[in-house]
Amino acid sequence: MPARTAKTGGGFVKLNCRTFHTHNQGTWLVWLHGLLGSGDDWSPVVSACDRYPSLVVDLPGHGNSVDANLTGGFAEMSELLIATLAEYPINDYCLIGYSLGGRIAMYHALYGKQNGLRGLLVEGGNPGLFSRQERDMRLRNDQHWAQRFRQEPMMSVLPDWYQQPIFADLTTAQREQLIHLRSQNRGDRIADMLENTSLGYQPWLVPALQHISIPFSYSCGENDRKFQSIAQQYTLPLTTIPQVGHNAHYGNPVAFASAVNCFLSLFG
Repeated sequence: MPARTAKTGGGFVKLNCRTFHTHNQGTWLVWLHGLLGSGDDWSPVVSACDRYPSLVVDLPGHGNSVDANLTGGFAEMSELLIATLAEYPINDYCLIGYSLGGRIAMYHALYGKQNGLRGLLVEGGNPGLFSRQERDMRLRNDQHWAQRFRQEPMMSVLPDWYQQPIFADLTTAQREQLIHLRSQNRGDRIADMLENTSLGYQPWLVPALQHISIPFSYSCGENDRKFQSIAQQYTLPLTTIPQVGHNAHYGNPVAFASAVNCFLSLFG
C-alpha cells in the first residue's frame, strides 16, 4: 500500500505501510523492524501469522519511508505511530518490534497514547541504560557510527557494522547477505534515525515494563547472551528462539512465527 500522510506535532510526515490478511477480523499485528531494515524483513513471519490482519511499517529513513525525517526522538516517533494507525484506522492492535523497532514499541506502550494497544512482543530490544555514564557512552558510540554512515559509502561501513559482538553468531554467508540487503539504504537517513533514537536518549524502561498491564513477551535467540542476560536480570517474560542469535526472526523465522502465534493465543 502506498505511503500515507500522517500529521504529528512536527508537521506532515509520510510512512510507508503495507497491509496483509485484511479479510481477518480482530486484533491487528503492527510490525516494526530494526535499524537498517525495512518492513520486508518480516515477510516470512507475517505469512505464518495469517490468522490476523497485519500492518507492516517502514520506519523513518528506511525502505519506502526514506524521505520521512524524524527529528523529535522517541516522543515524535510514538506520535507518528498513533497518527499512522489512525489513518487506516486501527483501534485494536498488538505491537511487534525487533531491536530498534522493539525499543520504539516499548516506549510507545509505556509513554505513548496507546488506546487500543492489546499486547507487546519485543525481540532483542534494549529496555534502556540505567546510569547517565552508560547513556553518554552509548550516545558517543552512536554518533561515531552516524558520522561514518554520513561520510562513507554503505559498502565500506556495513562490513564493520556487522562485526560488532551482537552479530557474532552470523555465518559468513548470512553476514554477506545482510550487507548486500542493507547497502540499499541511504547513509544520511540511517545516521539521522540512529542519532534521534539512540539508546543514550531512551528512558530507563525496566521498572515500568515490570508492571505493564497488557500481555508482554520478550524474545531473543538462544545464542544472544546479552539479551538473555537482560531478560533474566530484570525478570522480563523471556521466550527463547532456538539455534539463533540477535536477529532471531531472520535466522529462524519458523520458530519465531511459532512463538508469535503462541503469544497471540492470549488474545483468544
